[in-house]
Amino acid sequence: MRLAVALLLLLLVSPACLAVDTPDEMLPDPTLEREAQQIGQQLRCLVCQNESIEESSAPLARDLRHAVRQQLQQGRTAKEIRAWMVQRYGEFIRLRPAFSPATALLWLMPLLGLMVALFLTCRLWHRPAPPPAPLTPEERRTLDSLLKKD
Repeated sequence: MRLAVALLLLLLVSPACLAVDTPDEMLPDPTLEREAQQIGQQLRCLVCQNESIEESSAPLARDLRHAVRQQLQQGRTAKEIRAWMVQRYGEFIRLRPAFSPATALLWLMPLLGLMVALFLTCRLWHRPAPPPAPLTPEERRTLDSLLKKD
């Protein structure tokens, strides 16, 4: 029984350990390697789509990490590398897209949503109560009779 539980735990834990791969092609210069990791943290894995290429273990992410490190060794700047990636794979490769007319709605949507929510809240909060409906003739007689008793 204990062996079965240990095997089950091993099976559950091992995929999690393999999820994040350290690049095999780490650069010998720690400064360049740190810069490569910073660039990689800003680029989206096109397979996983919600991970950076530094966090992903997909083969394409490994190739992109290698390309980043290769370009750094050739003397390109981080800005040039990001521009090359965007030119090759499109704006989608950036985890945080640049502010442009095409992405303005994406960046402004939270602010617009907050403004609409505040506007609706103010409108509903300060709405005057509707006037009461007029009394029917029967209700009027009942009210008159109750008032005359006093």
